[in-house]
Amino acid sequence: MNWHRPAGELATENTLVSVDPQVAGWAFCGVEVFEVSETISFTREMDGIEGVLVPLSARDLLVTVDEITYPMAGRRGVFDAVSDWLYVPLGATLTVSAGAGEVALCTARATHVYPACYTPASEVVVEVRGAGRATRQVTNIATPDSFRAADKINVCEVLTPGGNLSSWPPHRHDGITDCPTNNEEIYYFRIGKQESAHGDQEGKGLFHVYTVDGSVDDTVTIHDGDIYLIPQGYHGPTIAPPEYPMYFLNVLAGPAADRTMSFCDDPAHHWIRADWQSLEPDPRCPVTSALGRVQR
Repeated sequence: MNWHRPAGELATENTLVSVDPQVAGWAFCGVEVFEVSETISFTREMDGIEGVLVPLSARDLLVTVDEITYPMAGRRGVFDAVSDWLYVPLGATLTVSAGAGEVALCTARATHVYPACYTPASEVVVEVRGAGRATRQVTNIATPDSFRAADKINVCEVLTPGGNLSSWPPHRHDGITDCPTNNEEIYYFRIGKQESAHGDQEGKGLFHVYTVDGSVDDTVTIHDGDIYLIPQGYHGPTIAPPEYPMYFLNVLAGPAADRTMSFCDDPAHHWIRADWQSLEPDPRCPVTSALGRVQR
């Protein structure tokens, strides 16, 4: 098992992270994280894949899809604001230029072509999920409810304030035994420090994954920039230590004809959802909006 991939392990000459189905050992999901500048651009042929382009810590980008250019505002960092994003069609040529900073291209193997679509930050749906110390922000980018014009790909962001946990209760979507949903999933982590706009090299967190058959029971220390690949099993919780907020970018895709992000809770912990009704949400959520960090 090699599901936890520390920061830098999946880097290439031109990317900070490069995951495709061959690297992950599965059929659908991928992600590339790269940096652009005034002198460094990024071009990708979307052969057999559709994509969701998300600025992470880059602003004032120029993005061209098949000779149509989309100016993108971006953001200073994942803890600073909700970003605009762009759906990139199967078969397109994508070029990202201008601006400076880190950008993610989330990908999925696809067969149906949908048009390119730009979504401004003001139209991205932000959800506060959970309660008490399990309160977190879910930024619904290309989810089935928030964006329907895609073939396989699902993308969201989760921000967890320091001292809280996410991915809770533990859940899975692996198509095994009585769980009907089958989605591969990528977690790309950035761990902040206090009020940092983006990740910090001192940041650490924890993540737990375990399979139905008991063959995997993995609790790992997550560092800023780590990747965790989840082909199967329950995952949760992700834990953000006090003063070290946690961000993760989720990319999901699977064989179903209709995109879905449904899941199956661990039956031993499903009761937690009902218990949230008696708890107040953490007032630190939502953490960000299209206008920036939420002031309180």
